[in-house]
Amino acid sequence: MKQTDVIVIGGGPAGLAAALAAQRGGARTLLIEREPRLGGILKQCIHDGFGLVRFSEQLTGPEYAERDINAFKQAGIEALTTTFVTRIKKTATGFILTAVNQTGVLTITAKALVLATGCRERTARQVFIHGTRPAGIFTAGTAQHYINLLGQMPTKKCVILGSGDIGLIMARRLTLEGATVLGVYEAKATPSGLTRNLYQCLHDFDIPLHLSQTVTRVYGEERLTAVEVCAVDEAMQPIAGTSQKIDCDALILSVGLIPENELAISLGVELDPKTKGPICNATLMTSVDGVFSCGNALHVNDLVDYVSESGQLAGTAAADFSHKQRAEIALTTDPNFAYMVPQRLDLNDTGTKTIVYFRSQQVLKNCDLIVMVNEREVLRKHYSHLRPPEMERLEVDFAHLNLTADTILSFKMEVH
Repeated sequence: MKQTDVIVIGGGPAGLAAALAAQRGGARTLLIEREPRLGGILKQCIHDGFGLVRFSEQLTGPEYAERDINAFKQAGIEALTTTFVTRIKKTATGFILTAVNQTGVLTITAKALVLATGCRERTARQVFIHGTRPAGIFTAGTAQHYINLLGQMPTKKCVILGSGDIGLIMARRLTLEGATVLGVYEAKATPSGLTRNLYQCLHDFDIPLHLSQTVTRVYGEERLTAVEVCAVDEAMQPIAGTSQKIDCDALILSVGLIPENELAISLGVELDPKTKGPICNATLMTSVDGVFSCGNALHVNDLVDYVSESGQLAGTAAADFSHKQRAEIALTTDPNFAYMVPQRLDLNDTGTKTIVYFRSQQVLKNCDLIVMVNEREVLRKHYSHLRPPEMERLEVDFAHLNLTADTILSFKMEVH
């Protein structure tokens, strides 16, 4: 049986940052990754735009990952790659983890866990597209894997469903490789991707964006031959008489990401129905003592810089973890917030500024975010423009507020 202090599950940017932080915090650290190579999804993201916040440079995905991988190797942290975690059991003193790789079945004990398992893409079946099951229906990440890692073109003429960032980036990538992107279709009335990607990936390449329209049916037996698109109403229900058939050989799906939390669920970790990730406190510890969550497993981030930031926080906290009695209060929000992370505040850890991430429920202009303690305003910050696709980051100093277990801590949005 192998023993260690902290186990980090996931070798992407969040996991690498968490492992480095835990090791620097004095903990014996082991990282487990199911793929043969570290780096996560960054390995196939050859476009630039990574690292602007963290490194003040514009890096490609592999360049960004390489910096943490090099630091990881220099720190001498142990990594088990091509290794799958099959079971985790909580004990009185920590955790017993069972994993499988080419050498056989491994049993490892640890005092704390960091779940950096990332997220997965929604598929055609999860958005209820009717029709047969022909070849030629890809998630945007799969299409990106084919082109950037395998050197294979998945399509010559395609339709993209969903205006998430990876879909926008793939619209540009496919166009650069010679494919025809007939259009990007988005069921919502507003686009889902970052503004910069809308301009750099669609506008600059004359790729049309169709809002309030979605794909309702696919055609083809062995290979996709066409899709049916239809306008939708405010409830995103198809409008009769608006359907049209578009000939194409592929449908690329960019219809959302889901945090990967099967291991968290198996441990009894409480999930937030809004983020689909764990409910956590400001140290990113979940509802289960000793289990920390970070990166896209916690909530879907816009920028990898913030994924790494949360990994550093979780890794540091995991190294410092001890089985002290928890004293927490909830952070409550009004309906103008789509979600907020963390959802709880540990009263034992308010000595430094707390980083809060949030998204607005809808597009808001000229508004103030107000922090209230027992209905008393303690902080106000003005925002000229908030959009749901763009995550916001806020630092709040709770140290001087004398918070207690009975404190009501709430966040409100005042729209002018």
